[in-house]
Amino acid sequence: MLNRRHLRVKVLQTLYAYQLSEDKQVGKFEKALLKSVDQVYEMYIWTLNLLDEVSDYVRIDADERANKFLPSAADLSPNTRLYNNTFIELLRHNEKYKAGLKQYKVSWSFDPEIVRMVFFQLRDTEAYATYLSQDDRSIAAEKDIIKFIFKKIILKAPAIEQVFEEKFINWQVDKEVLQAMIAKTFKNFISENPHQNELAELTPNWQEDRQFILDLLGHAIRYADEYQQLISMKTKNWESDRIALLDNLLMRMAICELLNFPTIPVKVTINEYIEISKVFSTAKSNTFINGILDKILNELQAAGRIRKHGRGLVQ
Repeated sequence: MLNRRHLRVKVLQTLYAYQLSEDKQVGKFEKALLKSVDQVYEMYIWTLNLLDEVSDYVRIDADERANKFLPSAADLSPNTRLYNNTFIELLRHNEKYKAGLKQYKVSWSFDPEIVRMVFFQLRDTEAYATYLSQDDRSIAAEKDIIKFIFKKIILKAPAIEQVFEEKFINWQVDKEVLQAMIAKTFKNFISENPHQNELAELTPNWQEDRQFILDLLGHAIRYADEYQQLISMKTKNWESDRIALLDNLLMRMAICELLNFPTIPVKVTINEYIEISKVFSTAKSNTFINGILDKILNELQAAGRIRKHGRGLVQ
C-alpha cells in the first residue's frame, strides 16, 4: 500500500508539473494528484485480472489442443486445474475486485498475446508441473503457483513491463507499491468464504491521507514565495540556477510540513525529504538539503513558529 513517503513523492511530482506549467489552476493539479494516487489501485486491479486471465487461458489452451488435426491422448485430456485454482476462484467472487474491473473497464483483450505468453511460459516450468501433480488443494498451496506466476513471470517479462509503462506513466515508481499490494492480497486471502477475504487497501487511512496530500500540495503552492524566501536567505552563496528545481521543491515541502502539520514530528519530516532526495535528485542533494533545512529549522524554532502537538514531536 501507499505509505506517507509514497504520498509525498506523488505530491512532489504534481508540484513539479505545476512549477513547469503555465496553467496555474490549483484545482486542476489537485485532480491530477488524486488521479495519480488512484492509478496505483487501477494498476493493482489490472494485475489481479492478468492473473485471473492466465488462469482462464487454461480452457482456451485445452480447446486448442483438443482441436488439433491429430491430438494426442494428453491433448484430449489436459490438466485444467489452474482454471479452478482456489485463490483465483475466491478472487473472481470478490465484490471489490468485480467492482474494480467495472470501474476501470479492465480487459486484456486489447493485447491477447500477453495472456498467452504468460501461460506458455508457465506451462514449461517445473513449478507448474509440480503444481499439477500435487494433491494438496489447500489455499496456501493454491496461492503458491499464483505467487510464482506473478513474481517469476509477470514481473520479469519485458512485454508486460512495456504495457504497464505505456498505460501507467508512473509505473517505474509505483511498481514497488504494486508488489506490496499483491503480497498483502495473498496474505489476506485465507478463507474459503469469498466475503471474508479483503483486497489490499490503497493506504492505511485514505480519508486522512487524502487530506494530507491535498493540504501539502495546497500549502506548498499558496506559500511558495514565503518558503522560497526562507531558502534563499540560507543559500546566498549559491547561484539560483545551480540549485536543482527538485531540491527547491523538496525543501519547500519540508518547510510546509514543519509549519503546517503539527502532528508530524520534525525528525520524520527532515528524514523523509532527505531520503526522497536520494532517489529523485542529484547525488549530493541529500547533504545539501539536510544542511539548508537544519539552518531553516533553527531559525523557525527560535522564532517560535514550530508548533508540534504531543510529547517528543518537536525533536
